[in-house]
Amino acid sequence: MSRIGKRPIKLVPGVEVSFNERLLSVKGPKGKLELKAHPAIELSIDTENISVAPADLNAPMTPMLGTTWALITNMIHGVTEGFQKQLNLVGVGYRAAVSQKILELNLGFSHTIKYPLPEGIKATVNANTMILLESSDKQLLGQVSAEIQKFRPPEPYKGKGILFEGVKIKRKAGKSGKT
Repeated sequence: MSRIGKRPIKLVPGVEVSFNERLLSVKGPKGKLELKAHPAIELSIDTENISVAPADLNAPMTPMLGTTWALITNMIHGVTEGFQKQLNLVGVGYRAAVSQKILELNLGFSHTIKYPLPEGIKATVNANTMILLESSDKQLLGQVSAEIQKFRPPEPYKGKGILFEGVKIKRKAGKSGKT
């Protein structure tokens, strides 16, 4: 059985939690998130805690116990504080701008890339080369930032591309000439 899944999840003041027909809803100041619970998992909610337990105590435990615990913890953190990812554009002439819900990227191509931001994602651009993405949904935030990075992945020879904040690129030496 998952060790982390045995711990009760503390409810934060200002967060409303409801569990109806295998659907867990978490509502807070930053938004509302929902999770469809796995059939092998039972959730019990009281005034202070959420407990995750296996539905059948005699059956072998699935890895879904720890996964469900982590998902619920991320949902509570997301609706209270939210999640952020910062992307840095490294390269000559690389720029970004946000207009309404469209992220416009100039990445050295002959055209501007227009990426429509999905519902629940907020983007701000600082100094034309730093994109800050914010969301209450951790999975959606990671997916959107990975899709944006696919337009110009980090390149190991010159170090150009779209980089996550704090990630270091392993640089490679270029071709060496004859001596």
